[in-house]
Amino acid sequence: MCRYHRMLGEPVLWLPGSDHAGIETQFVFEKKLKKEGKSRFDFDRQTLYRMIWNFVEENREINISQMKKLGFSMDWTRYHYSLEPEILKNVFTAFKKLYDDGLVYRKEKIVNYCTFCGTAFSELEVDHLEKDEFLYYLDYGPIQIATTRPETIFADVAVAVNPKDKRFTKIIGQKAIVPIINKEIPIISDELVEIDFGTGALKITPGHDATDFEIGQKHKLPAISCIDPSGKMINAIPELEGLFPKEAREKSIELLKNLGKLIKTEPLHHTVGFCYRCKNVIEPLLMPQWFVKIEPLAEPSIKAAEEGKVKFFPPRFKKQYLDWMNNIRDWNISRQIVWGPRIPAWYCLDCNPQIKINFLDKGKNFVFGTFAEIKDKYSFEEIKNGLQSLTAPVEAKFEIKENEKCPVCQSTRLIQETDTFDTWFLSGQWPLNTLGFNPENPSRSSEDFKYFYPTSVMDTLWDILFFWVARMIMFGLYLAGEVPFKTVHLHSRVVDKNGQKMSKSKSNVIDPLTMTEKYGTDALRMSLVFGIAPASDFVVSEEKIIAMRNFANKIWNASRFVISYLPPSLPDTPLTSHPHPDDRWILEELDKTVKVVTKQIETYHFGQAAETIYEFFWHSFCDKYIEMVKPRLSDPNALNTLYLILNTSLRLLHPFMPFITEKIWSLLPNQKEPLIISPWPEI
Repeated sequence: MCRYHRMLGEPVLWLPGSDHAGIETQFVFEKKLKKEGKSRFDFDRQTLYRMIWNFVEENREINISQMKKLGFSMDWTRYHYSLEPEILKNVFTAFKKLYDDGLVYRKEKIVNYCTFCGTAFSELEVDHLEKDEFLYYLDYGPIQIATTRPETIFADVAVAVNPKDKRFTKIIGQKAIVPIINKEIPIISDELVEIDFGTGALKITPGHDATDFEIGQKHKLPAISCIDPSGKMINAIPELEGLFPKEAREKSIELLKNLGKLIKTEPLHHTVGFCYRCKNVIEPLLMPQWFVKIEPLAEPSIKAAEEGKVKFFPPRFKKQYLDWMNNIRDWNISRQIVWGPRIPAWYCLDCNPQIKINFLDKGKNFVFGTFAEIKDKYSFEEIKNGLQSLTAPVEAKFEIKENEKCPVCQSTRLIQETDTFDTWFLSGQWPLNTLGFNPENPSRSSEDFKYFYPTSVMDTLWDILFFWVARMIMFGLYLAGEVPFKTVHLHSRVVDKNGQKMSKSKSNVIDPLTMTEKYGTDALRMSLVFGIAPASDFVVSEEKIIAMRNFANKIWNASRFVISYLPPSLPDTPLTSHPHPDDRWILEELDKTVKVVTKQIETYHFGQAAETIYEFFWHSFCDKYIEMVKPRLSDPNALNTLYLILNTSLRLLHPFMPFITEKIWSLLPNQKEPLIISPWPEI
């Protein structure tokens, strides 16, 4: 795309850069630690952060080298990294603006928590997969309930029925009895209960289910947790304490059977949430998290798409974008990981003595407790230096700036939030921060920002439309008052033979440099474009790369043949007004090809454009015309035609196969400028 527009004579900037990929990077690094017999729990957060930083720096240079070797036509003097000090300063400024505008809040909500990765995830980061499990029918005294999670009955606070369900009208307001623990809980009515599911009666466990939490909030019910962030049972009976949920489920079923409280079991095919990184089951947990109120940001972003200020290709993604934006929920921007910038909020430990702290003492022993419990045993410096994480109660007081002393009690024992930003919070501001936007004084933004913002095209994978594109649009409008780009082009995604997205954390990536060393960069580039439908999934096979290597050989051999017959300099005289029929035919084919390819590129059908050029060069030019013209190689008109066809073909091919075309171009007579800045063929 960039090479094409540069050949049109347009000013082109493709900004290089990379984000820190918080969860993905830490996940990969933890796999490395595991091979060494270590884990993240062996280190304080400062040490672990430094280790990951060094690991990333070693690999970031490899990534940059790969992009350069693959011919990414970028301005490398403008390279940016999401953890650069100036970018972080702007991110923190944006966060404070959101907070000051009442758009950031900290609240206890049900979140998607991975007990293996040790962090919460947004709904977009959860893989919802079909699974065969069981529905358990349990006796709750005057009412029977059905549940998929009998291990969570210890956190039940009510049983709910639909007010329209006449079967239960008379018992609403009565008490149900939770089996095993014989706890009385109220029977309530709520419209969210599905009449046709199970018995029509739903056990309400606000600490472990989003719907239950919503019902609990509405009816002012307490929320109890029976699974902790490590994924182990708490607040249960002694036999279950410390077990993982799967073991606790088996034990609970056994106990329910023995008590005669398990009425029946039915197979159930339903959807279960899994961590998109480690593939373990997601636990809905009630935790304090940082959120962005999204509706005020979403409304102008919806309007921008509806009014055509942002266009989408393929067009079908506009509907997907609008559907998602119209049903968007507040954004959980906090992650319980080390790798990434910490949220700029500071707690006074003396004002918030109930803050829970995990740290390593001087002897590298793990210590856990509230500040009130540990403050007399350990110095503040020892706690701070060995800090791993903290969890502040939802009612904890904080400041969105770093002070030397607490403004309330004058204590100097201030500690920063250990939750880090969701990577997409930083990436959502990427067009602004990489172009030099000044969030404190927009009028003093850089000349680059004033010239290039809003950009023309945002090209990215279709599967991060909501993760990244939507958030860039929201931040662009909120901070700068303009959309960050006019067109969103969603390209295809390379998957492995099992249809899984290629990812370093999955270890299913084909090393592009290995392929380029075997078959050449142009062959790999062409294989990633040729015949690929827009915004689709496709598998890159070595056979296809070999086929494109063969095409590169065809280009080279045909070009050598043509050049071997061309004089050192060609006359600028036009072709005869009465060309040979063979010449007329190939020139007409060339003219059609230029028109079609130009239109295909303009409309983002790059896969079709590659096919069109391939068909013309290999079959029309090489297989037919070159064979037809061989008897006339002494004819100047034939040589002029050969030169014109090769010259134009190289320009058409250049955006796809820049290395071989640039080399051949340098061998042509009459060429003084590099192909990269030569004009695109005229229609």
